[in-house]
Amino acid sequence: MRPIDRRIIGIAACLLLGACATPIVRTPVPDPGAVQANVRDERGRFREIFCAVLESHGRELPDYRPCDQALRHIDPEPAPTGRPVDLGPSKRRLVAALVPGIGYECFEQWLESPGTAAAHARRFDYDLQVMDVDALSGTSINARRIRDAIMAAPAESGAPRLVLIGYSKGAPDILDAVASYPEIRGRVAAVVMLAGAVGGSALADDASQAQADMLVHFPGATCEKGDGGAVESLRPATRQAWLTEHPLPSGVRYYSLATFPQPERISSILEGSYNKLAKIDPRNDSQMIFYDEILPNSTLAGYLDADHWAIAVPVSRSHPVIGSMFVTQNAYPREALLEALLRFLEEDLGTP
Repeated sequence: MRPIDRRIIGIAACLLLGACATPIVRTPVPDPGAVQANVRDERGRFREIFCAVLESHGRELPDYRPCDQALRHIDPEPAPTGRPVDLGPSKRRLVAALVPGIGYECFEQWLESPGTAAAHARRFDYDLQVMDVDALSGTSINARRIRDAIMAAPAESGAPRLVLIGYSKGAPDILDAVASYPEIRGRVAAVVMLAGAVGGSALADDASQAQADMLVHFPGATCEKGDGGAVESLRPATRQAWLTEHPLPSGVRYYSLATFPQPERISSILEGSYNKLAKIDPRNDSQMIFYDEILPNSTLAGYLDADHWAIAVPVSRSHPVIGSMFVTQNAYPREALLEALLRFLEEDLGTP
C-alpha cells in the first residue's frame, strides 16, 4: 500500500469520530426499551420488503447478503404481515435526497462513488440525489442549504415525492431544516434517519473541531472549515437539548433505520471507536449507540447488521486494497437497501 493510502485511511478513521481521542467514561444510559416506547415499530413489514427485494434480484446487485445477514432480528420484533410485496415500477416516483455526514465533502472525490445506487433506483422510477452541505459546519448553515435546495426546485402538484434521508450528521441537519423552515414541509413526503446522529455520539465529547478541520488536508479535498460547529453539533448534550427545545412539526412523516451490527461486522479500522463506545454500551456501530439513532415519535423500519461506514461509504468498492486491509466489513447490499426503503416508504405513506 502506498504511504498516501495509509495516511488517508488513518485520518478518516481518526476523525470520524473520536478514535484518536481520550478514553470515554460515561454513565450507562437507561434501558432502551423506555426510549422506544413512543416509536411505531414496523420492522416486520420492512423485513418482508427487504427480503423480497433480495430474493427477487438481490444476487444481481453488488455485495449480496441473505436477508437474515442484512437485518438484525432483535426481540420483540413484530411478526410479518403476510401481505404481498409490490416489486413493480413506483407509482409515486419518490425522490430520495441524501444528506451525508461530517466530512463527506472532504473525501468525496477520493471515494469515487460509482453512483450505482441511484442508477438502480431509477430502474423502478425512483431517484436518488446527494445534497451539497458544508462538511465541517454545524446544523444551522446546513439547514439553510437544505432549505434553499428544496425551494429552488420547481413546485409540483399532487402529493410530495421528496424523501430526505439523513445519514449520520445529515440527520440533525435535516431536522434543523424541517424545524426552522416551515415553507419546506409541504414539499417533503418523509424524513428518514439512516444511522442518524439523532441523540449525538459520545465520541464527539472527546473530539475537537481542530481534529475535524484536518480533513481539509485530505488528498483532493475541496471542503472548507465552515463555521467550525460540526463536532459541537454532534455532542449528546447538544442534540438532547435541541430535541427538547424543538418539537418535531406535524404534517411530515418521520422514520428511523438504525445500524445495530454484531461485533464481527465491525471493520478492523473502526474497532477502536467501537470499543470506546462499548464502555457505555456494546450495542453500537462504531460511531453511535443504536438507540441514539432512533428519532422519538418516528416509525422504526429496522436494524441493519452493518457498521457505520458500511451502509453509506463504499470504500471497499473503489479502493479494494484499503478495503481488504482496513475497512474489512464494508460490503453491504446498499442498492437493495435503498430500493427496499423506498418501497416501504411508498407503501407506508399511502396509509393514514
